Amino acid sequence: MELLALSIAPGIAICLFVYLKDKQEKEPIGLLLVSFLLGMLSTIPAVIVQMLSGINLESLAGKSYQHKAFFAFAVVGLSEELSKFVMIRFYAYRKKVFDDPFDGIVYAVMVGMGFATFENIGYVYQHGFATGVMRMFLSVPAHATFAVLMGYFLGLAKFNSGKRSWYMLLAIFWPVFFHGAFDFFLFVGNSWMHVCGALGSFFVAIQLSKRAIRKHIALSSSNFK
Repeated sequence: MELLALSIAPGIAICLFVYLKDKQEKEPIGLLLVSFLLGMLSTIPAVIVQMLSGINLESLAGKSYQHKAFFAFAVVGLSEELSKFVMIRFYAYRKKVFDDPFDGIVYAVMVGMGFATFENIGYVYQHGFATGVMRMFLSVPAHATFAVLMGYFLGLAKFNSGKRSWYMLLAIFWPVFFHGAFDFFLFVGNSWMHVCGALGSFFVAIQLSKRAIRKHIALSSSNFK
């Protein structure tokens, strides 16, 4: 029971944090729960793609940086972020209650935390308490930053038809970029330099996410009352 609580607590806490940041009309709880469940389901196509690639962490040992970069960005980053994107784009994005830019962040975080929570349960039960604590402060929040960036551009796309395709592309590109960068540094080794590289990309993603939240709160308050 303790491991389950440790697995789900970080994702739930981040969901509540973002939900409370929504200062306009709150999103329906039912839609948020469905989005969270869709995030959990989005792990399935991502895992299938990664299995079909024929590459795994064990097989990366001794491989070149290019090989590890391909796995980090094109396999893991792209499969996971694209799976999340599809769930948001074809569910919450189409709802009438998605009526201001900040809603993009809210729904993206719900999907992202659904994904991260389901993934987290597997890792924590497989590797134990210490892994759960580490992922509480690193991997789950990292998924949250990817989700905020995705939701930021989805919020822009929803209300700017002239640049919709461009913003949709950015909603996939930036999460994949930061997800890939984060994983790449962890894949290439376990020295302090590699850890610093992963933490550095994570720190940049946090700063961009904080800025994205501030911008959409301001935009929602001024134009979507």
